[in-house]
Amino acid sequence: MARAAGAVRTLEQRLETLRPLEQGRRIRGLLRHARLHEFVGASDPDVRFNDRARARIGRRSQRGQDAQALGRSRGGFTTKIHAKSDASGDIIAFDLTGGEAADAPHFETLLDIGPDIQPRVVICDKGYASKDNRAAARSRGVAPVIPYKANEKNKPAFFARTLYKARSRIEQGFGRLRRGR
Repeated sequence: MARAAGAVRTLEQRLETLRPLEQGRRIRGLLRHARLHEFVGASDPDVRFNDRARARIGRRSQRGQDAQALGRSRGGFTTKIHAKSDASGDIIAFDLTGGEAADAPHFETLLDIGPDIQPRVVICDKGYASKDNRAAARSRGVAPVIPYKANEKNKPAFFARTLYKARSRIEQGFGRLRRGR
């Protein structure tokens, strides 16, 4: 208690030196409100002089996480990277979404972004598996190499496993990015 009382006394002495500098009681009024908020509850990290609602100043858009590709998933507050790479595993284009977003709806976006090259094969993991995605790839003249899900109906007997093994280059490209951050 003695230390706390000593700290209060030194604070009071410092405020006494500020008293001649104040103009129109601005500092005194500010300190009076700060003292009031101490007894009411913990102050916000965004300390305002008044707590009234008001319009935003300027024409800037409202801030938030809607346009920042952030979302909650099982792992917490994360971002998903949907990437397009070349045959050597170098990433040539990517799309960011929130962590809770599914992979399959972003397949056509991946086909559209990046340089204007016509790939012969598109290799994806099971997250992109759907009939619509395979049909979209075939309509563009690209052979889809996407493994079928375990619960998918009408699975064909053939799957190009040797082509799917090239997906490891994509994972190695991500590994190079993680090591270089």
